[in-house]
Amino acid sequence: MSAHCQLTGRQPGFGNTISHSHRRTGRRFDPNIQTKRYWLPSEGRNVRLTLSAKGIKTVDAIGIEAALARIRARGGKV
Repeated sequence: MSAHCQLTGRQPGFGNTISHSHRRTGRRFDPNIQTKRYWLPSEGRNVRLTLSAKGIKTVDAIGIEAALARIRARGGKV
């Protein structure tokens, strides 16, 4: 599963881990990605979305229909 939110577009950030001796090694800061299933009443089917925690809260606030409209407007396939 790729660390990419379909709704908000959040992706991993990159930076350094700095040790006690101040050596720097590369690391990734992954967003909190979850796979969530929603019932889509207009199409009579379930949709499975890969969302960040903030994306899940956004769907709860605006509704699944509006969220899918945003995903499709960004060019996402659902």
